[in-house]
Amino acid sequence: MAELLRITSRDNVAVALTALSAGTKVTVDEFSFTLVSDVPAGHKVALCDIPKDGHVIKYGFPIGYAKENINQGSHIHVHNLHTLLSGELEYDYHPTFPTLDAAEPATFMGYPRHDGKVGVRNELWILPTVGCVNDIAKALEREAQSLVGGGVENVYAFPHPYGCSQMGDDQDNTRQILADLATHPNVGGVLVLGLGCENSGVSFIEERMGNYDQSRVRFLVCQQVEDEFSEAMKLLAELADRMRNEARVPCPASKLVIGLKCGGSDGFSGITANPVIGGLSDLLVAQGGTTILTEVPEMFGAETILMDRCETEDMFNKTVSLINDFKRYFEEHHQTIYENPSPGNKAGGISTLEDKALGCTQKSGFAPVKDVLAYGEKVKTSGLNLLSAPGNDLVAATALAASGAQFVLFSTGRGTPFACPVPTVKISSNSRLAGFKHGWIDFNAGELLDGKTLPELSQDLMDLVLATASGSKVCSEKHGFHDLAIFKTGVTL
Repeated sequence: MAELLRITSRDNVAVALTALSAGTKVTVDEFSFTLVSDVPAGHKVALCDIPKDGHVIKYGFPIGYAKENINQGSHIHVHNLHTLLSGELEYDYHPTFPTLDAAEPATFMGYPRHDGKVGVRNELWILPTVGCVNDIAKALEREAQSLVGGGVENVYAFPHPYGCSQMGDDQDNTRQILADLATHPNVGGVLVLGLGCENSGVSFIEERMGNYDQSRVRFLVCQQVEDEFSEAMKLLAELADRMRNEARVPCPASKLVIGLKCGGSDGFSGITANPVIGGLSDLLVAQGGTTILTEVPEMFGAETILMDRCETEDMFNKTVSLINDFKRYFEEHHQTIYENPSPGNKAGGISTLEDKALGCTQKSGFAPVKDVLAYGEKVKTSGLNLLSAPGNDLVAATALAASGAQFVLFSTGRGTPFACPVPTVKISSNSRLAGFKHGWIDFNAGELLDGKTLPELSQDLMDLVLATASGSKVCSEKHGFHDLAIFKTGVTL
């Protein structure tokens, strides 16, 4: 196994593929030198002398500037590297994107819905409109496990602390996300459970649900009945009876909508897991399917790559607004926009937001950007979409589900057990994590460093996607993990 990886020929740094000690002699491309400092796995090494204020280049782009003179063979990280990012920018449109070849049609076994969408699960959901009824929802989830069987694959409740004492965008976000989830294609039946005095009650959720399939939805306001538990169980049993005989049928892969997310990233995420996901994205788009990339703050520093892949100038302008609106959100809250890499990211070798962003955007592959979605907006255009949402794992993954993703591909270098309202497929950036946390990880993209090729692994991931869409459970589902979080930006009364 090689000791260092230089990602592009333009880079003046390489990534250590294993922990290296000072004094080790190394060779990569045309560079041969002795390390002058210890370098942890996943971290960067200077391939040549870099003067103070000189650009540090990785992925072929600057990821920051040198805070001091950096000698060849030195460890490059937060101690000697600083971001180049600042506030809002002006951008020019330089469209550059390839045309993807059409792929041999693939299929999966799913549940067609009345609106033309397809579910990859047939679940019975309990959606509280307000945190005050969370405990009732959780008790109903426990009791309703007796309804699982036949076409009823799972019963899940999604407690959350929102739905009352909210104003403006926060209130709108809560109403929209709950309405999106109530009409999600993975839902065979849903009980929308309200209290009765909240400012985002069932009537506000229903009016945002559009032309929904009324046979699959029931509403209950707890303050309007004597025994809310028994009334709710009657409604759940009614929904379950309707679902009982439903079965999977062959469906084209073009009906798949997949969310793309990363979290707990390390120095290998942008080299292995995210490019493999990008390859999968291109394979699915070539099938006529849809992928959604989010985490807008983690696009900062790589946004021009996405902008130049916008299919039209109008889409370019929407992407500029997506980026600058999110920067404005940071500034309005008096927060710097570039202090993004988490402590775990930094420990794994990610030094600046540009470093993180250039790795993060690898998940989008090379397909053109077809649409840009507001937070809570449902996907309506096949192909690659960009979605406005923050980088927070659970908030962003919930936003992907609300936009219509039937499941989420989640790359990680450090590992995480969480899951969102839809199946959450964990993809490891390194083989150590895949072996150590085999109860969390569903796919090992670290094999890219062990000899497998990117096309091979992307196809392997496509096979896993089709199997998951056909009902194969991922680790988080086997553990029964499912959560929901809504983007909160303002005042709580």
